[in-house]
Amino acid sequence: MTLHSPLIIDIAGLTLSKQDKQRLKHPLVGGMILFARNWQSRDQLAALCHSIKKVRKDLLICVDHEGGRVQRFKTDGFTHLPPMRALGELWRQDGKAGEGSGAMCATRAATACGYVLGAELRACGVDLSFTPVLDLDYGESSVIGDRAFARDPRVVSLLAKSMMHGLLQSGMANCGKHFPGHGFVRADSHTDIPVDKRGLKAILADDSQPYAWLGTALTSVMPAHVIYPKVDTRPACFSGKWLGDILRGQLGFTGAVFSDDLSMAGARVIDGQPVSPTQAAVAALNAGCDLVLLCNQSLGEGAELDALINGLTEAQLKGQWQPLETGEERRLAMLPGSRAMAWDDLMVQPAYMQALDLLP
Repeated sequence: MTLHSPLIIDIAGLTLSKQDKQRLKHPLVGGMILFARNWQSRDQLAALCHSIKKVRKDLLICVDHEGGRVQRFKTDGFTHLPPMRALGELWRQDGKAGEGSGAMCATRAATACGYVLGAELRACGVDLSFTPVLDLDYGESSVIGDRAFARDPRVVSLLAKSMMHGLLQSGMANCGKHFPGHGFVRADSHTDIPVDKRGLKAILADDSQPYAWLGTALTSVMPAHVIYPKVDTRPACFSGKWLGDILRGQLGFTGAVFSDDLSMAGARVIDGQPVSPTQAAVAALNAGCDLVLLCNQSLGEGAELDALINGLTEAQLKGQWQPLETGEERRLAMLPGSRAMAWDDLMVQPAYMQALDLLP
């Protein structure tokens, strides 16, 4: 009996096809990730999420919905959320005497962002957004850029914690990304294999500080498809040293670990050799990931998705990876524990209306 459903997959359209339903019923599939192509309107999104839960109530419905340029749903009433850098800039507006008023306004605005983000998604049936970004803004990375709160890890940590408080108020879990830090490298792991040549001491003293400081508040973490050769020759997502020894051992993190998208260029080469999504998934799970994502592979016939499901099934039978009960417990812990507020009720809720007024 499978104790763990680690696969997070996607669908091609606005509704579930017969093939989508078959994939979502598979015991190794634990959820799905939505994209802009799965969006037409609020009613359509709510109907899609309802149909997913009819297939299996325990499926985790996820989305990358951070604010700024990474926001999948932007019309039909969804609030346009600011990029996280706007909150960092608000922090720096510290008053004439530097008395900290900017910091207080920024943390209040971050909580409002988290609440609006989570409440609107939950009103449509979405369980989890992969946010907040904990990367530092070095001004070098185009893929991170204004998605980051700030350069200072202390500012990042406090704004992220405030945003996570807002998510918690909406009943949504959180996901800090991209461990141990993606902001220092220029290359985009969607299209390249970034390499960060700094040593462990430098990374832990700076980029990874938010994970140390927020460990008890983070529900989940997503590691980077970045190689840190002075620590390990494998990208963090496939590194037992990063995920087991450092994240769980040294930093004491006990929540869920998601892989980033295994279709990205940064995930298609391990130890200098090209790998299939199945090989990447097995490597990620064995390194310490609880859940693995394969995105944008449902288009057409979805051959890559079927190959991953079949390949991971075969790998399990051959003992190449073993389902973990703790991994399944962590997946289930990210499902909302309270009933979501209906959209029309949310629109007139005082806390939501106040949060809208606090957005930068």
